[in-house]
Amino acid sequence: MRRWMALGITLVAVSAALPAGSHAQTVATVSQMAPRIVMLIPANAFRDEEFDLPYKHFCSHATVVVASTKLGQITGMMGHKAEAGMLVKNIDVGWLDALVLVGGIGARQYWWDPTVHNLIRQTVAQKKVLAAICISPVTLAYAGVLKGKRATVFVSERGRLIEKGAKYTGKELTIDGLIITASGPKSAQMFAEKVLNLVIEEQKRRQDAMETIDSNKPNSHGANGAEDTTETQNREKAVG
Repeated sequence: MRRWMALGITLVAVSAALPAGSHAQTVATVSQMAPRIVMLIPANAFRDEEFDLPYKHFCSHATVVVASTKLGQITGMMGHKAEAGMLVKNIDVGWLDALVLVGGIGARQYWWDPTVHNLIRQTVAQKKVLAAICISPVTLAYAGVLKGKRATVFVSERGRLIEKGAKYTGKELTIDGLIITASGPKSAQMFAEKVLNLVIEEQKRRQDAMETIDSNKPNSHGANGAEDTTETQNREKAVG
């Protein structure tokens, strides 16, 4: 136990630094500075591998929130269980680093969902990582964010992507900027790894950019560390 504590890895439920509306018991967290990933699953019949493998991989490096249109236990196509701790309407794109849409036949419920479409467009606008697997890239296409983008999807739905202007690749996994799409359960592990890698890269890029901005900010001291001469003279006069 001490070794795990020393590594700072605690896969426990906490409420600190979590978005409003989340149920802490369904959140896995590593640390407050860890990337934040929201996994969106349908209210029924998600594809088990497409949730299980990414969830396990994400939990070792990120704070993970599972969201759906209902709270509590949800059953996958093969009988696996997932716990949704946040409602879709409560997802805060400003809080997360990545929005991940899980597939499965139940994922069709989001194809025409205006709330989910808005979340997807916000994620793109705020330059966060957006990922979808199996038939869920259709939701991205119907939200209007795949036009002109390279993307893949479960082969039976390729026409829907093409219809909305996506450049269908037919590959198991495709990355175009901050958008990652994958074709199905066989690519679930690779999907998980690529998503987390991109999230970590983007988090580091933003941190580096902030550090650069902070280092370029002027301060109240001169270039040699001395206080401004005029301010020093004025204080001396006031004292004298």
